[in-house]
Amino acid sequence: MYDLIIRGGTVVDGSGDTPFTADVAVKDGLIAAVGQDLGAAAKEINAAGCYVTPGFVDIHTHYDGQATWDQEMAPSAWHGITTVVMGNCGVGFAPAAKDRHDWLIGLMEGVEDIPGSALSEGMKWNWESFPEYLDALEALPRSIDIATQVPHGAVRAYVMGDRGAANEAPTETDIARMSAIVEEGLRAGALGFSTSRTVLHKSVDGELVPGTTATPEELVGIGRAMGRVGYGVFELSSDLMPEWNEFEWMGDLSRETGLPVSFTALQSPIKAMALEHQLASMRDENARGAHLVAQIALRGTGLILGWQATFHPFSFKPSWLAIKDLTWPEQLEKLKDSKFKEQLLAEEPDLPETDLKLLLELMIAAFQMQYPMTEGFDYEPTAKDSIAALAEEAGMSPEAFAYDAMMANEGQGFIYFPLLNYADGNLDFLEPILASDDCVNSLSDGGAHCGTICDAAATTFLLQHWVRDRDRGRIPIEQAIRRQCASTAQLYGLNDRGLISEGYLADLNVIDLDALGLSQPWVAHDLPAGGMRLLQDAKGYKATIKSGVLTFSDGKFHDQYPGSLIRGPQESPATASHRVAATD
Repeated sequence: MYDLIIRGGTVVDGSGDTPFTADVAVKDGLIAAVGQDLGAAAKEINAAGCYVTPGFVDIHTHYDGQATWDQEMAPSAWHGITTVVMGNCGVGFAPAAKDRHDWLIGLMEGVEDIPGSALSEGMKWNWESFPEYLDALEALPRSIDIATQVPHGAVRAYVMGDRGAANEAPTETDIARMSAIVEEGLRAGALGFSTSRTVLHKSVDGELVPGTTATPEELVGIGRAMGRVGYGVFELSSDLMPEWNEFEWMGDLSRETGLPVSFTALQSPIKAMALEHQLASMRDENARGAHLVAQIALRGTGLILGWQATFHPFSFKPSWLAIKDLTWPEQLEKLKDSKFKEQLLAEEPDLPETDLKLLLELMIAAFQMQYPMTEGFDYEPTAKDSIAALAEEAGMSPEAFAYDAMMANEGQGFIYFPLLNYADGNLDFLEPILASDDCVNSLSDGGAHCGTICDAAATTFLLQHWVRDRDRGRIPIEQAIRRQCASTAQLYGLNDRGLISEGYLADLNVIDLDALGLSQPWVAHDLPAGGMRLLQDAKGYKATIKSGVLTFSDGKFHDQYPGSLIRGPQESPATASHRVAATD
């Protein structure tokens, strides 16, 4: 008898092949059979009218702190995700000298907008080395599997102290020590190494992430340590400055080690290269034997603006600054006062001097790029949906319209401000990219940017928008599932998941595509120390199953924790069978 059978669903198996109707049987945490008339099971799920897919694999998250205390792993776990890879963008919490704890928290808080107070209260710091950090992660069961990477920022600060934190050039001895730590981390179970090379990534004190200006000698030296281990992804977020010749050294490193190098690829006013040039440069290197992979976001990336979010268009006006430290009920009372509103709208903002001043100027004035997030919000809005257009139609100033939009639902209204990936006012440019196997679905930033975005819902958006709702350029569901399951898993060597086939992990979703939908974002104060984060859940997931255990059904968490830490690449069932047969 099987442990579980999912009956009568339309199976999208993750391979990209045409969906088919079949039952899926589970035994001992693995897929035991796929077909018809499979017999009896202890439990059954009726999937008639639903799609049955592998669990989603999200390779770009920042749960490095949250994973040490949180077992549910929301919000990612709410969106059909059964595996996450964290430790991206060069930030994380190991290795960690005892006198660097607060500094590492400040780095994560600045780069990823995770409340430092939550990290300070939530983390126990029962580790110093990277292998000890993995041991701490492994001690806590969760609803999903987690994997991580060795972060450059932490490694540099651990080896070089203040010199590393200040982005000073390393000595050969420094590079050797950093390389040894990365090699040790991979041999203990890390799936890769990550670094940040963008001026957007700064600590809470305004310092660049250690390694931002690292030379190719340092980066390639560390990459060679990965080559000695024989596996791992070299991940980076970069401004792609022409003088850094990023694609040249990335290509050289990949060809020398045989390992993939994955970089964030975005339409961005910050990056020196247009997205088309980024992809062309990547393909030139790949044509010469490299394995470079572009990480692609599925929708516009930017800010969710609101009174309780990190930013809104009036964040730097004197009247707001005067009340910003009040409690929310006190702020709301002020915001409802018509005299306060009139005064606020009449004021000029006092912008700080910062490298991001241009972006702040856009936030307070570029209302043609901002959209009120009404019920059923379409994340591919048009020009007529902008605050500028709606305000003109209503005979109002854009500022007043924005104020009122954020006052919706007792001050819980939000504004969508896509700074990146929306230069054309649509997502048409992503159509060919979503069919390109040298690009991978990524950049959800699950667990991060707690007060500014909520892109952990990207998996739900993929199905709702790109598969079901978009009025042009939709993609077939089998392509969407392959890209969010098998493709993401295989990049990181997780060859035991991402497919519905006998012997693979029983990580599964049962999805009512017709009912699938995203909720409106909301503000929660559920992190340690009452830390704030934006959350967004979904309807339409009839069931999510991790390693054969039902973890969620119809939005309800079942307090089951079958997930664990992944250590190193995982064999496919076929490879494991061949290996066992060879030893018999």
